[in-house]
Amino acid sequence: MGHEDRSVNTLRPYSLPPTPSPCILGAMPTQPPDHPTLFALSTAPGRAGVAVVRVSGPQAGPALCALTGRATLPAPRRATRARFQDPATGETVDDGLVLWFPGPASYTGEDMAELHGHGGRTTVRALLDALAALPGLAPAEPGAFTRRAFDAGKLDLTAVEALADLIDAETAAQRRQALRQKDGALARLTDGWRERLVRALAHLEATIDFSDEDLPEALLPALLDDVAALETEIAAHLAEPPRGERLRDGVHVAVLGPPNAGKSSLVNALARREAAIVSAIAGTTRDVVEVHLDLGGLPVVLADTAGLRESADVIEREGVRRARARAEAADLRLLLLDGAAVDPLDPAVAPLAADPDTVLVLNKTDLRGETPPPALPGGRAPLPLSLATGAGLDALLATLTERVRTLTESGAGAPPPLTRARHRHALEETRDALARAMDAPLPELVAEDLRLAARALGRLTGRVDVEDLLDVIFGAFCIGK
Repeated sequence: MGHEDRSVNTLRPYSLPPTPSPCILGAMPTQPPDHPTLFALSTAPGRAGVAVVRVSGPQAGPALCALTGRATLPAPRRATRARFQDPATGETVDDGLVLWFPGPASYTGEDMAELHGHGGRTTVRALLDALAALPGLAPAEPGAFTRRAFDAGKLDLTAVEALADLIDAETAAQRRQALRQKDGALARLTDGWRERLVRALAHLEATIDFSDEDLPEALLPALLDDVAALETEIAAHLAEPPRGERLRDGVHVAVLGPPNAGKSSLVNALARREAAIVSAIAGTTRDVVEVHLDLGGLPVVLADTAGLRESADVIEREGVRRARARAEAADLRLLLLDGAAVDPLDPAVAPLAADPDTVLVLNKTDLRGETPPPALPGGRAPLPLSLATGAGLDALLATLTERVRTLTESGAGAPPPLTRARHRHALEETRDALARAMDAPLPELVAEDLRLAARALGRLTGRVDVEDLLDVIFGAFCIGK
């Protein structure tokens, strides 16, 4: 997984080593102590049919040969059957497959090998112990292989984060978003912005450092126009709703209502398990109980809260306070009214019922008989529901799914969303620096703000490199020619 190399310019022709010397452990130059050849189990630990052990670094080839008894390395990227042995004793450890990925065309950008064996605990332990005994090898820390892929330029920071999101994805929508970001959708957008910014900065540097040259007089006004356009684009992107962050973290839905309206029963029905305690005693729920749901392929964090009412009980008052705080922070509010009450609109919940963004649900409709629905603010009609019979539950699920989809999905052709607070912070720094640049009184101050903007934008993908600026200056203006 993750071995496809899209950096065509870094590929080199595959060929077997001309001599068996790479298979002599230690024959290759000794790597620095802080950059050993790493090894680790790349599949989940525990009893399994197959286990994959990954080895990456200068001694990966010799280690592969030492564990298989081969004189030469196998053909690159071709699964080859091999017997794994303990180099110290010659004892056979397992019988499996080996894969060889010579650098730089590998996931980490350096020589890499994979040992595919059986997933028994003792078998895996024996392979790891055999690798640990070889000189120049060290166990990998969490994320070490991906860190080397980033250092080698195989992945930018957004792709690294997308890879983690892909592994952690619990719904289909999260998987699709992570794949889109891993394929570089967000990086291409921000790299395009940074390229324009670096070009503008290069032109401005030319007007400052080479003012005696014959440069166009309209260069600075045109440059500021480009900066203004860039600032407008970034500001517009920041103004978009946080759909990507909601999709990654889950849409937070607060279930609110008076005591005994059936909030905990609704949470259990949506979760399809007994996640919250249900009791006929009013005020049973004192704290916020969270349940994670997959709602039509979309992630939802459902929060059961304390019943909203005035209370003399200190603990219940704290529960009500937390319920109101959760209502304010939630992406979506679901207000459950007690249909068995003569007037289900308790004064404590009336402000929430007036909010058009709140989903109104009237529970216990089976107990109302022929009583008409209650009058609600703005003439809103609540969704009828009976948790006792299940009537109305499908309609409520459909409504919730549609509301959650509206909060998370972008329209066709929309730019890639931001998925983390770090992305938003970097773009906010960029926008603020560009805004300052447009108001700066001197070209030197404009240049400094543009440098800060470029640095902030570069931190988003991890590409902060002054060589980009130098290349543009010397390439576009032929300075020193």
